[in-house]
Amino acid sequence: MTSTRRTARRVVCGWMGLAAAGGLLAAPGVSVAAAADLFYERTVMTAADARCGLFAPPVGAALAAGRMQAHGAAIRAGADKAELAQLERRARAKAAATPCKSADMTLAASRVREAFEGYAQLSRMTYPGEVSEWRADRSGGVRWRLQQSASFGWNKMVFGLAGREGANALMTVANFADGKTPYGARLVLRDTDATLGPYLDARGQPLSKLPLARRLPPPTARNAYSAEARSPAGQDLLPKGFKSGWAFRFPAAAAHALAELDPREAVAVEFLFAGPDGELVRRAYVEVGDFAAGRAFLQVATR
Repeated sequence: MTSTRRTARRVVCGWMGLAAAGGLLAAPGVSVAAAADLFYERTVMTAADARCGLFAPPVGAALAAGRMQAHGAAIRAGADKAELAQLERRARAKAAATPCKSADMTLAASRVREAFEGYAQLSRMTYPGEVSEWRADRSGGVRWRLQQSASFGWNKMVFGLAGREGANALMTVANFADGKTPYGARLVLRDTDATLGPYLDARGQPLSKLPLARRLPPPTARNAYSAEARSPAGQDLLPKGFKSGWAFRFPAAAAHALAELDPREAVAVEFLFAGPDGELVRRAYVEVGDFAAGRAFLQVATR
């Protein structure tokens, strides 16, 4: 990733040519160099904030969310994870070596505040992916806080984080066109302890057009989290246009595991039904995308 090395050197020399908080990453297709620029810059300043206390909590949290988004954009653009890890180490070393009250640090911090103060006040964000998108909502009330919608057959599902501020549960709500009732649900995703990285079954096809069903590893490399609760879905959580549905809540560990995945991957939500010869499964797919960045955005407290 030669371009990333050149980018890092250019940013080190020029310090913070910081782009607007979300502008450059508003859509897929960002170049490796551009995404690596932002990842490096935001890592430097996140590390500097942790050491020097540069920003008010809303700005610091917004910067951290932006850093995660830049990391995901760099991976989608084709950056190598090992080189991104090396770039992160350089960024943290740069932050550690720069005095908190130096002219460089003061200038960089002022640019971060200018870029992220407005971002910190936003209540809604959309994180586009290659196939689907995440919609984040930090406004009050019980509702979807971070959601992705999916259709599977004649059925429709919403998946993500729901609840009041500070109590976001990983949930799925689904409506089944035939009126059948699932007795359970499970979230299926790559087992990071059994694999070295994402399984993307491209078969010569561009990754940007790869169906979600081919972004899951073989069954032997998967992990599953069973839903820990089931209930009729409330009206505020139902897919648009539907009057009823079923809500399933997954354990907190499932949200953490999802946030650790590669943004190019997919996970599956399997709804379980009793059939005449055993278990029947209806499966919906979710793009990992910027789930981690969206979850971090929910933690940005407005003033």
